[in-house]
Amino acid sequence: MAAMTGAVSPNNKSFSQWLRGRKGQQVMIMTLFMAIPLILLFTFTYLPFAEMIGFSFYDMKYVGARKFVGWKNYASVFSRQDCFGALKLSLYYMAGSIVQLVLSLYLATVLSFKVKGGNIFKGFMFFPYLINGIAIGFIFKFFYTRGFVFDTVLQWCGFQLDNLPYWLKDQSINNFSLVGTSVWRYFGQNMVLFIGAIMSVDAELYEAADLDGANKFQQFMYIILPSIKTIVTLNVILSITGSLSAFEPPYVITSGANGTGTYFVVMNEIAHTQQKVGLASAMAVVLLIIIFAATILQKLFFKYVFKSADDEDLNAAAKREKKLEKYRARKAGR
Repeated sequence: MAAMTGAVSPNNKSFSQWLRGRKGQQVMIMTLFMAIPLILLFTFTYLPFAEMIGFSFYDMKYVGARKFVGWKNYASVFSRQDCFGALKLSLYYMAGSIVQLVLSLYLATVLSFKVKGGNIFKGFMFFPYLINGIAIGFIFKFFYTRGFVFDTVLQWCGFQLDNLPYWLKDQSINNFSLVGTSVWRYFGQNMVLFIGAIMSVDAELYEAADLDGANKFQQFMYIILPSIKTIVTLNVILSITGSLSAFEPPYVITSGANGTGTYFVVMNEIAHTQQKVGLASAMAVVLLIIIFAATILQKLFFKYVFKSADDEDLNAAAKREKKLEKYRARKAGR
């Protein structure tokens, strides 16, 4: 009886005993593995972001005295022609992102089925995404230069050099030239994502649709598109938000000259050349708010667009199952 009283109950272990035990060691290791990334994330992401928000309320340079100006920097973002005009240029890149998504979805739909040389074509289309953005900028800088690659190809097609525009100087066309660079680089990535989603669709659905007499367009509209709506939504959000932060093509190819300076290019100029750190910080905060708002609006839009499909998911699944059973019965009866 005395021995039982003197024994230590497993439920009454001291903290040091628990920490030396198996359970305590597991908790300690998990805590350390979580704490280190969280500390690094806070130190190099959230803390600098909070500092940037603080800088946006000051008239300051990197070195020197600061002057508190309140919301003046945020008002300047929308009143200065260079800042607000740069936001308008995002519309060019948004239009390009729509062309990029349509083209990548079309090619992904075609290449998802058995096409001769399809794998080689996929590799060629995806390769530009693997190239560094600065390198692509230099490639297209020479590509669009007067009398170089693009002009030479057009002359082979019968065009006269004197009748061709200056692709990087003419303000009526130079932004379209830069947008074409972004489309060329990124549409391969979107295409690969679409292909992965399309290939996950049950192949028997296509066979059942063929038996019902559905053509390829109807199969795309009623089988493929509803099945990959999550990836479509993701690609649209990434493309639209990416168009708001375009930087490499205009910075490397034109250095923002001739009306090609996007929001990031102008922000870089204000921060590093003009040394207006407070205004540049306000521009960064405004851009973050715009991207955040655009992401929410896109999610709400696609939620509304696919609402009917979501409401009918159960019915549609039942109908597809019936079609598959009908198809299997026909196949078994042969």
